[in-house]
Amino acid sequence: MKLSIQEKLEDKGITVKEGHLPLLQTRWDAIQDLKKKIDSANLDDADISLRNTPGGDHIE
Repeated sequence: MKLSIQEKLEDKGITVKEGHLPLLQTRWDAIQDLKKKIDSANLDDADISLRNTPGGDHIE
């Protein structure tokens, strides 16, 4: 059974306003979908590049 974000947060003792729950649930579902995709992705073909720019992002 899939737990909702409300149930997950309640298990951790976190209370959320009722008005925020639909947005949180939408974001939670999107994150879960991304997790499913990354678990089945062929990461051998994926290249990741990080570039650190000290002091922030500067475009020259």
